[in-house]
Amino acid sequence: MSTSSVSKGCFVFKPTAKKRKPSPGIENYFINGCDAAGNSQERFKLCHDLWTSIKTDTESLQEELNRKILDSLLHFTGKCSSTRQQSDWASRMRASEIPTAALVLGVNVPDHDMTFQSLSDLLQQSVTPHVVSLQAKECSALKLLMRRVLERIMGTAVADDEDEEEVEQSSAPLHTSVHCSLGTLCNWYNSVTKVSSTPGKKRSSLAKDRQQPPVVIIFKDFEAFNPKVLQDFILICSRYVQHLPLMFIFGIATSPSTIQHMLPHSVSSLLCIELFQSLSCTQHLATVMDKLILTSQFPFKLNGKVLQVLVSIFLYHDFSVRNFIKGLQLALLEHFHSEPLSVLCCEKKEALLNVKQLDSDQLERIRQLPSFVRFLETQDAEERDDLLKNDAHLKEVASNMIKSLQKYHKNYYPVLRVLHTLTSALPRYPLGKQIRELHLICLEKNVWENQDYLSAIKLLKMLAKEELTSLLQGCAEILRSSKSKKMKSAQAQLEELVNKFKELDAAAMDAPQDADEVFTSPIKNLQKKTDLFQLKKALLEMNESRRSKKQSPFETLRNDTVEFIDSLVKTHLSPPESQTLFEVCYYTSSASIRRHLNATPRISIQAALTSPYYYLQNERLKAEDGSVSNSAPDICIAYKLHLECGRLINLYDWLEAYATVVSAAEGVDPESENFGKVDEVKHARFIRAVSELEFLGFIKSTKVKTDHVARLTWGGC
Repeated sequence: MSTSSVSKGCFVFKPTAKKRKPSPGIENYFINGCDAAGNSQERFKLCHDLWTSIKTDTESLQEELNRKILDSLLHFTGKCSSTRQQSDWASRMRASEIPTAALVLGVNVPDHDMTFQSLSDLLQQSVTPHVVSLQAKECSALKLLMRRVLERIMGTAVADDEDEEEVEQSSAPLHTSVHCSLGTLCNWYNSVTKVSSTPGKKRSSLAKDRQQPPVVIIFKDFEAFNPKVLQDFILICSRYVQHLPLMFIFGIATSPSTIQHMLPHSVSSLLCIELFQSLSCTQHLATVMDKLILTSQFPFKLNGKVLQVLVSIFLYHDFSVRNFIKGLQLALLEHFHSEPLSVLCCEKKEALLNVKQLDSDQLERIRQLPSFVRFLETQDAEERDDLLKNDAHLKEVASNMIKSLQKYHKNYYPVLRVLHTLTSALPRYPLGKQIRELHLICLEKNVWENQDYLSAIKLLKMLAKEELTSLLQGCAEILRSSKSKKMKSAQAQLEELVNKFKELDAAAMDAPQDADEVFTSPIKNLQKKTDLFQLKKALLEMNESRRSKKQSPFETLRNDTVEFIDSLVKTHLSPPESQTLFEVCYYTSSASIRRHLNATPRISIQAALTSPYYYLQNERLKAEDGSVSNSAPDICIAYKLHLECGRLINLYDWLEAYATVVSAAEGVDPESENFGKVDEVKHARFIRAVSELEFLGFIKSTKVKTDHVARLTWGGC
């Protein structure tokens, strides 16, 4: 750039704004990194549509689960707001008491944000516009707590005493800031809620309630707040409660007794507390699994190992349903990203259409699937050759397999629920109390080969008539909701069995009593004093008579019913691996899920310190396996040297070895006097590297020897 002028001068040229390239979207990342990129766009669309459907159902389900507790809280806030306006307010609640809702949400802390967000939205829509949510990390002091409350309710900047002094000294006054006190909030509230009365008209009580809405303050993580800060804030609020309709909501993760532990009686007595208990996280998980996993609505499935990883993370780490759903989303994304045949993981009509559009490479992938290889082994030589060479015939067979897989899912889940209904009523729950436990057993192997299943069948053959009839009616109700023809037929047979139980008359049920008398007759005929031979003979006779006993009509019908249930289980509850082409719908990489969700930071850090080239991508850092370049970062060199030491490391020897390696990296002549010499710069760099290793937990100071440090880890990557 240049310019011309009569006189010399200084000219300023503003740099031209460069247009930024639009960042690639999720679709581009998905498509570019996919295997078999030919159908990656279709797979991304299927993945996106399927996750959108799952997300919509999940959100509606969570709203339904939280509706009861949220409605109770809305009723509580509305009741407190209306009670304030009535004349008998003092008789119901002391003037200095603040209505408080203690909301016990459980230890699934990651799910609390969603609940409080829904609660805040509902309060603003139907009760009051003055709602503020607080977290402990932003309210470490009383001044900060007061500032957050005023800023979020009044929507303006708040200045404390120090800020006001700075404003007075500065030339530019702060026009938008207000004083940080509840008195300021009271004045603002009165100005906002003040309504000029219309002459000749009286305001209704409802209108009056709306003109004076409460000020709701939500403490999301009550246990994390500083008790002293909470106490001071509650004491201050109690002085203004007659002029300002305050209301608290405490989010409690552990127990309601936390309030008494954190607040002394002099402070807790200023609160009018009402307890609210949310749905337990285990019940929440059971409902989510019932709607998302134990259903044939969604074609995407998890195999037993992947589901076990997600359930284990839930039960042993965070109890978070939100994180469980994120794990499900990760599995869905991984499946469509890494499995080219996932283009068939969709609804029946679309899947059959996609089968017809498969190219030769995708058909070859079908031939290489383990389930299809097993299927080929069961065919004769002619059919096997036709499937391996004729693409048109393979497409036809693959279409039938997709239909069979869809039918398998439609029959599997109703029968699974039937079996769970029957076995969950048995003592000690032989197949698990939760349906997810039974589902995991069925995913691993044939459930009828399980010893616990055999025990459950024996217990079912001992149920009383009323209990068995009630369970069968519940099973028939489950099958009634299924659209499968086989399930409709099974429902009709179950209802027929229930009717047969009802038709059994009392005489048929009383018939076994005479036989029981025959069984006990050998014992009755024994002499008062008998020897071991006579007793053994009597017991043998009783055993023989019991074996030859004729079953009653009820026992015969009960055995037939249990055998019918057993046949249903053996027909429809085979594991998914028994189905051909199950790989297109089932995600099986449990190791990938565990690696992403259960991070191992120590292994990752050791890998980075041992092989820095793969993280920094610097050509100078390339080295042979098991060695670290002398040009590596100081911490990598120090880490590599400390691996050669024992339990105690001499700091001076460590420093000399470090200086030798660094001197070689700097190109110092090994024959010179300065090679390996420790100067101030190398000393400082070494101290910094050792401090970082101590911070990462590889070493610690020890009192055994003052010039030594103790090594805390063993083995490297």
